[in-house]
Amino acid sequence: MVDRKHGVSVWVGGAVAAAALSLVGAGDAAAQAPAAAHAHAPAGLPVAQPDAAALVVHPWVVPPPNWSPEAYFTNLKDGSTTETPFVARFGLSMRGIVPAGQTAGTAGHHHLLINQPLPLDFTKPLPFTEHYIHFGKGQMETVVDLPPGTYTMRLVLADQGHIPYFVYSKPMRFTVSKQNKGVTPASLLGEPRIELLSPADRSSVQLPLRLQFHASGLNVSNSAPKVADTGHFRLVLERPGQKAEAIELDGGQTELWLSPPKGSYTARLELVSNTTADKVVARAKPVSFTVP
Repeated sequence: MVDRKHGVSVWVGGAVAAAALSLVGAGDAAAQAPAAAHAHAPAGLPVAQPDAAALVVHPWVVPPPNWSPEAYFTNLKDGSTTETPFVARFGLSMRGIVPAGQTAGTAGHHHLLINQPLPLDFTKPLPFTEHYIHFGKGQMETVVDLPPGTYTMRLVLADQGHIPYFVYSKPMRFTVSKQNKGVTPASLLGEPRIELLSPADRSSVQLPLRLQFHASGLNVSNSAPKVADTGHFRLVLERPGQKAEAIELDGGQTELWLSPPKGSYTARLELVSNTTADKVVARAKPVSFTVP
């Protein structure tokens, strides 16, 4: 049954997908306690295995503490109350991004599931409906516009043919208190740019250190397929009196776990073109941190 009073709009790569959205069962889901990333899956569903190939090769790079491939939201909190429209940002651990239709190891592209459980059959492509929003260009964010109500969203990573990997986020439950009319995606997203989300600038950090990267209005991909209008991240770490360390995330990775030597660092993040050799498409604001 579909509640025709509740419409949902999701901006994907500049386009607007609008449709009526069923809210049946959303209240029950929202009442459940927060879960781990691979909870609330169909009984017996396998968990994605670690993939050493997804690790960037550098002496300072270490695997995540739990080695678990996982999709997640970098800017949303489970159980929150918010107004719409809002920006949802996507993160990914132990995997890389590659656009739909392209193959690069275990890299994939994001899908946003709204008020939907994980698929019962992970051998079939995800459908194209208002409940399953595809980000096949290598996007890391979207603008979601929902009327007041209670919702559940989750991310699922899928391959070139939209067949899901066992890589997904925990369910994100939230309540929309108000829908603001007349707000454009551009006013929320701003200019195309990249950002280093963590660590915080001028912070003293503990090891292992998680560095999270984000691209807004720009597409990220594994460099091997050489997809037009995509780039991959490059992190440059500078220390006083030491040679700079450049780390290429050419597998389409959007985060790193590091265990660098003690010292003061300046982190400079770049997005490098996948089709024009060594062309820097965007630079983030530098972030400084100290490893005590």
